[in-house]
Amino acid sequence: MENGRANMKPVTGTSQVTCTAPVNIAVIKYWGKRDERLVLPINPSLSVTLSQDQLCARTTVAASLDFKKDRIWLNGQEQSIDAPRLQKCLGEIRRLARKRKHEEERMGDLLGCCVHICSENNFPTAAGLASSAAGYACLVQSLAKLFHIDGDVSHIARQGSGSACRSMYGGFVEWTMGKMEDGSDSIAKQIAPADHWPELRVLVVVVNAGKKAVGSTEGMQTTVKTSALIKYRAEHVVPSRQEEMRQAVLERDFQTFGEITMKDSNQFHATCLDTYPPIFYLNETSKHIIHLVHRYNQHHGKIRAAYTFDAGPNAVLYLLQEDLPEVLALFHHFFPATTNNSERQFVRGLPDVQRKELSADLLDSVGLEPSPGSVQYIIHTKAGEDPQVLTDPQQALLDENGLPKKQT
Repeated sequence: MENGRANMKPVTGTSQVTCTAPVNIAVIKYWGKRDERLVLPINPSLSVTLSQDQLCARTTVAASLDFKKDRIWLNGQEQSIDAPRLQKCLGEIRRLARKRKHEEERMGDLLGCCVHICSENNFPTAAGLASSAAGYACLVQSLAKLFHIDGDVSHIARQGSGSACRSMYGGFVEWTMGKMEDGSDSIAKQIAPADHWPELRVLVVVVNAGKKAVGSTEGMQTTVKTSALIKYRAEHVVPSRQEEMRQAVLERDFQTFGEITMKDSNQFHATCLDTYPPIFYLNETSKHIIHLVHRYNQHHGKIRAAYTFDAGPNAVLYLLQEDLPEVLALFHHFFPATTNNSERQFVRGLPDVQRKELSADLLDSVGLEPSPGSVQYIIHTKAGEDPQVLTDPQQALLDENGLPKKQT
C-alpha cells in the first residue's frame, strides 16, 4: 500500500468533491502575456489573498461512469464546456492523473469518467473583482482533489486565468515570470502567510457591480500590441518594484507598501490609457476615491490608506486596523448610502466598527462634495487562507445524481 490508496475498489456511483477558493487583489499588477496559449506573463506580480469568509468561489466537481459527457454550470446557468481555457485545465488534470496511474496503483479509475462541474461566486462576476481568478483556482483545486493529485497545481490554474495561480495560496503571494519555454517554472509562491500581518485590513469599495465594457483578456492583448508604456513598465519598472514590495510585506512596512500599491495601480491604468484605442476602466467615482485617499493621507502627513484598482471601477483599499474607524467614517460622509441601501447593507463582511467623529479640518482638507449613492456598498475583509475542501455534503452544489441542486 502507498499513501493508503492501493487495493481500492473501482469507481462506482458518483465521486464528488467541493472546494472554495479565494479572491486575490494584486498590489503589483499582471497585465499582458508573452505567450497567449500558455498564459505566461510579461512581468512578475504580487497580491494579497482575501478572506473566503467574505469573498470566494465555491465549486463542486463530480465524476461518474453514468455521465454521458462533461458538463458545467456557472452561477446557475449551464455553459459550454468547450471553452479553450476550461478544456486546458481539464486536460492538464487528466494528463497528471494518467501519469500518476502509471506510477502507482490508485483508488479506482476516474479517468474513464466524464465530469460535471458546478460553480458559483458570492460576489459580482466580471466586475473587476478577480472572479475568474477565484473561479479557476477553485476549479483546479477541486479537480486535483477529485483525481488525487498532490503538490503544486498553480501552473494549471494559470492556464485558466493568469491571476488564478495566485489564488492557490493564502496570505501574500507572488507569481514568477519563469524562463522555461513550456511555462513549467511560471508558478505562484507564498511569500508570507495570512497571519503574517494581522493589523492589515481591506475595504472592497463596490462602485459598479456590472460587467465591465472591455474584458481583461481583450484589454491585455490590445495593450501589449499597441502600448509602448507597457513594454517599458515590464522591463524597467516592475522588476525592482516587485522586490521592494516583497520586502515591504516581509517587514510589515505599510508606508512603502501603500506607496508602491498606489503607484503601480496608477501605472497600470496609464498603460490602459496608452493603449490604442484607449481603455477606460475608472469612472468619476473611482477618481473621487483616489482624490479622497490622497487628501486624507496628506492631511495626516503619512499614508494611512492605499488604493488599488484592477480592470474595473471598483476600489480596493489597504489600511491598518487602527485607521479603519476614520476611513469608514470618511466613506459614510462623502459616499453616503441612499434610502434604498440601509446602513446595515452599506458595510458588509467583518463586523462594523464604531466610526470616528471627523474633524472640521479633515473635512476641509478633503474638500469633496458628498456623492450619495455613487458607492453601492463596501466589503470589509482581511488577508485569508488558501483554497479549502468542504466536507459537509449539504455544502455541495451538485446532488447525488451529479446535477445542480434546486435553489430554494
